[in-house]
Amino acid sequence: MFATLSDRLSATFKNIRGKGRLSEADIDATAREIRVALLEADVALPVVKDFIAAVKERARGEEVSQALDPAQQIIKIVNDELVQILGGETRRVRFAKQPPSVFMLAGLQGAGKTTLAGKLALWLKDQGKQPLLVAADLQRPNAVTQLQVVGEQAGVAVWAPEPGNGVGDPVEVARSGVEHARQKLYDVVVVDTAGRLGVDEEMMRQAADIRDAVSPDETLFVVDAMIGQDAVATANAFLEGVGFDGVVLTKLDGDARGGAALSVASVTGRPVMFASAGEKLTDFDVFHPERMASRILDLGDMLTLIEQAEKAFDKSEAEQMARKLQAKGGKDFTFDDFLQQMQAVKKMGSLKSIIGMLPGAGQMREALDAFDERELDRVQAIIQSMTPAERANPKIINGSRRARIARGSGTQVSDVNQLVERFFMARDMMSQAASGKFGGGMPGMPGMGGMPGMPGVGGKKSKGKQSKQGKKGKRGARSGNPAKRAAQLAAAEDKRNQQPAPGQLPSAFGGGDEAPGDGNFELPDDIAEFLKKR
Repeated sequence: MFATLSDRLSATFKNIRGKGRLSEADIDATAREIRVALLEADVALPVVKDFIAAVKERARGEEVSQALDPAQQIIKIVNDELVQILGGETRRVRFAKQPPSVFMLAGLQGAGKTTLAGKLALWLKDQGKQPLLVAADLQRPNAVTQLQVVGEQAGVAVWAPEPGNGVGDPVEVARSGVEHARQKLYDVVVVDTAGRLGVDEEMMRQAADIRDAVSPDETLFVVDAMIGQDAVATANAFLEGVGFDGVVLTKLDGDARGGAALSVASVTGRPVMFASAGEKLTDFDVFHPERMASRILDLGDMLTLIEQAEKAFDKSEAEQMARKLQAKGGKDFTFDDFLQQMQAVKKMGSLKSIIGMLPGAGQMREALDAFDERELDRVQAIIQSMTPAERANPKIINGSRRARIARGSGTQVSDVNQLVERFFMARDMMSQAASGKFGGGMPGMPGMGGMPGMPGVGGKKSKGKQSKQGKKGKRGARSGNPAKRAAQLAAAEDKRNQQPAPGQLPSAFGGGDEAPGDGNFELPDDIAEFLKKR
């Protein structure tokens, strides 16, 4: 949703990077670009004015003028101010001292309240609560049926004494739902109300009556993040007509400009408490202003990524997998383990959203947009078309087996070939990472040995033109005494015939007569043993 805003801000900061000092003109130009970016993102004008004023005031202060890197300091200021307009700090849910706690949902028609009720109930269930959904939306056709279906998917009970479709008293349904929860010892009650327009006085009064009947501990205003600046006017209408304690943003995975998310909290003074970014019931979580600001500035969201990984990966299984990768060079790591890891990654959400949480992910946006999420399903189909023996020992997968696997998975033999090759490469890389062996020697990297034809890397000369010139220089320095010169030639011949010792590489590898990387390179045991026998 914030892709356009993120790109504009990244381009703005790129213009000031590398400058040792920022002039007044630099600050004004940067502020102007940020203002345009926010307005294009459909952020409310009063919010933009306050934001730019705060950024310019801080940018002209000592924290930038005395900074070693003024550009980074400007980015920090923008990040801090974004956090402030998004709410400042994470707002946690308030629960009643005496159960049940009552949460009431209110908002516009089509904002996604009914689906959000199921998402909130599932989230509460994961927090160890026992929630009850109350179907108080009796206006919209089939709203009660939809809530029942969503409740069944979430594994949560639903109180629906009235069929809806214009039949029944929503105030009485809400009141009886809270009483039912009290009798059956439910922890939390989530009341789903009918969608209404800010100008609809009758429906707004009905929402106020439900509020008075159930005395909610949290009244949540559900707003569609794609409606732009209209969200501000709607939020103010609900704040006056019903009142609410927090905001829930839906459809954050859309392609709109996202101005609502940056405006509602600042204009209404009510924090954004939850955010929904997908159609699945699990696409819902607490809203963290500092993490959202970090995503907008393309700085990543590693904390959320870690939290999702902790939910998806079992700790004991992860430790067992690490032991497999460390032992025997990772040879115990099989396709079954690979499939298990891939399924755990899928539990974290779409691969696009996962990679999108990494710092600098905005630079890979085109590649991410072109990525087909079904590729993971194809990989899973290929692995599941293998026999248990083939998964345990991929080396036995020959040409005929690959053809059979391709037919069984509905793919091409080339797809199977690529998967097998990538599996071996990934296994070797993960094994080295798990064993901490990445520091041995990478050709062409500083301090890690040289590559053929690259003089001066790793402290050794290559066999290029410079080496030949060096040899000519040595020949010109030979002694004019025939006896002494014969001794020099004999010594040189013995040196050329000498075999490399274990742990050394012959000069044909571009490292002279020693191993690259100042002797830190270690040959595999089998090769070293072979050289000893020679």
